[in-house]
Amino acid sequence: MYIIMVYDVGEKRVGRILKVGRQYLNWVQNSVLEGELTDAQFERLKSDVRKRFNKDEDCILFYVMRTDRYTQREILGQQKGDPLSTIL
Repeated sequence: MYIIMVYDVGEKRVGRILKVGRQYLNWVQNSVLEGELTDAQFERLKSDVRKRFNKDEDCILFYVMRTDRYTQREILGQQKGDPLSTIL
């Protein structure tokens, strides 16, 4: 499945959430990661994130798509993160 992870967390937790996310996904923009994961990897990612965020202050969104086949990415301005071979 193709996952887009978007997070808005307290300043003290940004680095920790990014570090966990990069273990599973590609960093593409400030607070945005994406990539292909298996169901098991996705569950591990969510579990690792839950251990490091504050549910009363933070928000983490996961957009789940069965495939990236029908997605398209348009970038305006400076691209951040690593260039991806997969296009969204």
